Amino acid sequence: MKINKEGYKIIATSGLICLVIWALIYYFQSHDSGTGLLITSTITLLAFWFFIVAFFREPRRVKIHDPELVFSPCDGRVVVTEVVYEDEYIKEEMLQISIFMSITNIHMNWLPVAGEVEYYKYHPGRFLIAWHPKSSTENERTTSVVRLDNGKRVLFRQVAGLIARRIVSYIKVGDKVNQNDVFGFIKFGSRIDVLVPKNSELLVEIGDPVIGSQTPIVRLRK
Repeated sequence: MKINKEGYKIIATSGLICLVIWALIYYFQSHDSGTGLLITSTITLLAFWFFIVAFFREPRRVKIHDPELVFSPCDGRVVVTEVVYEDEYIKEEMLQISIFMSITNIHMNWLPVAGEVEYYKYHPGRFLIAWHPKSSTENERTTSVVRLDNGKRVLFRQVAGLIARRIVSYIKVGDKVNQNDVFGFIKFGSRIDVLVPKNSELLVEIGDPVIGSQTPIVRLRK
C-alpha cells in the first residue's frame, strides 16, 4: 500500500506518541494487574496507529479523460445537488454538487476537469460540521476555477469540516491541469463542492456513493 506524502509527518509523530504511551504503561503497570492491561493497551494503540496509516493510503486508479464529463474530485457520498448563485468569482447561477468525505474515505483530491487554472483563493474560516449548509461559505476552504478549452468554467471548493484542520492544494493560477490528476488533500473528514454551468446534465443523486477520479457526476452540455 502506497502512503501519500501528506501523511509522513503525522504517521511518524503518532507512532512515536503511541510508543511512548505503551512504554509508560509497561513501566508503571503493577505486578498485580498481570499482562491484561498491557495486552489491551497494545492492541488499542496498534489499532489507532494503523487507522492513521490507512487514512493516508494512496490508491492506484486508472486516469480517465473525457472533456464532456465532470468527475468526482474525491471519494465520498453526494449530500447536495442544487442550483445556487455563485457570488465569489463567476457571479452567476450554477449547479452545485457537494460530496462529503467521512474519516474512513481516502482523502486525496483529483481534478474534475482539464484546462487552465483561472482563479485560486484560500479562505480562513470556521470548522462547522462539513454537511452544515453554511460550511461552504463560512468554513476554512479553498476555491479554484478551471477554464476548459471550450471556454466553460468549473469551480470547486475544498471545505474543511469539524475534524479537518488542514487543507492542501497543489495548483496555482496559470497552471495547465489534466483531468483526474491529484490536486490536493484534506486531512480528516471534510467535503468538496463542485459548481458547473446550470444547464449541465446531473448524473448523480443525493445519497449516491462516488469514487474520486472514477465516477462522472455531470455531463457538460454544448
